[in-house]
Amino acid sequence: MIKIAPLIAGSSLALATVLAGCGKSEAPPTPTRVVLVQPAASATHTKGIYTGEIRARHEVDLAFRVGGKIAARLVDAGTAIKAGQPLARLDPADLELAAAATRAQLAAAESEQATARAERERYAGLVAKKFVSQAAFEAKDNAFNSAQARLEQARAQSRISGNQSSYGTLSSEFPAIVTAVIADAGQVLSAGQAVMRVARPEEKEVAVAIPESRLAELKTARNLAVSLWANPKMTLRGELRELSPAADPATRTYAARIRILNPPAEVRLGMTARVTLDGAAESTLLVPLSAVIDLGQGPLVRVAKDGKIASRPVQVARFREDGVELNGGLEAGELVVISGAGRLVDGQDVLAKAATTPDRQR
Repeated sequence: MIKIAPLIAGSSLALATVLAGCGKSEAPPTPTRVVLVQPAASATHTKGIYTGEIRARHEVDLAFRVGGKIAARLVDAGTAIKAGQPLARLDPADLELAAAATRAQLAAAESEQATARAERERYAGLVAKKFVSQAAFEAKDNAFNSAQARLEQARAQSRISGNQSSYGTLSSEFPAIVTAVIADAGQVLSAGQAVMRVARPEEKEVAVAIPESRLAELKTARNLAVSLWANPKMTLRGELRELSPAADPATRTYAARIRILNPPAEVRLGMTARVTLDGAAESTLLVPLSAVIDLGQGPLVRVAKDGKIASRPVQVARFREDGVELNGGLEAGELVVISGAGRLVDGQDVLAKAATTPDRQR
């Protein structure tokens, strides 16, 4: 007789064992997160560079001292002019008529003064002989004094009119370069309206705009080096001559003028120039902008070390276009997380992967 009961019991035990094993399966392990890191690099902050334009220290808008219609413009922009050289002329018709009118007034005043003088002298003789009263002589004397005053007035007006005739020719009192032409032939101008702008080339400067955060750096800079965009190998010495006390309302920067010491002939007005500030060296660390975060307790960075994440509070020295300078809280060469640092926590397992540096992303 076949014993079936022990076989059925063994099968049931095996099935129960399999089912028990399926019910106690473990959860899959959490995958290690991959993070992009970049080593903190040493950065020596010694220079600030500002781009500006070569300008003349003395720039003047020239204008006629009398109004009229421009008959001719004799120079163009960029022309080097001499002192006293004619630059433009007004239509002389009105000026000549005004001069002729004042000359006629002068002649009339001279005639009146001569008549009044003769009357006064005649009455002086008559009053001495008691033929006329003293009051009649005083009336003639007053008439002579009035005629003398009108003669002086006519002479002064004649000189003014003569000067105005010469004002019909525009010229410069010093050698200069015409930098802009504002009015042209045929245009009617009022007295004092600008016709052209001239610049004296003997003193050249660089006009730059300084951010408010760099004012102290500019004031304490020991050396200012000026280089031309057209000739980077040429380095010139400069010095701060002028710094605006108020910021530009649009750009919020301060206008500064850097005087170029002994500029060569190659330095021309309108050229693009760079001003480099050399100051005291300051040892700092440079990290990418995205590496510095603030979770409400001050700036910090996440550091990947031995496959773990650690937070490091840092001290920010300054923000730059290419990163953040730190002067405390981090050591050179430590791997800082440059992407998604705000979503990490201390002690988290990570796999550090070096990010491509900016100079190799081309």
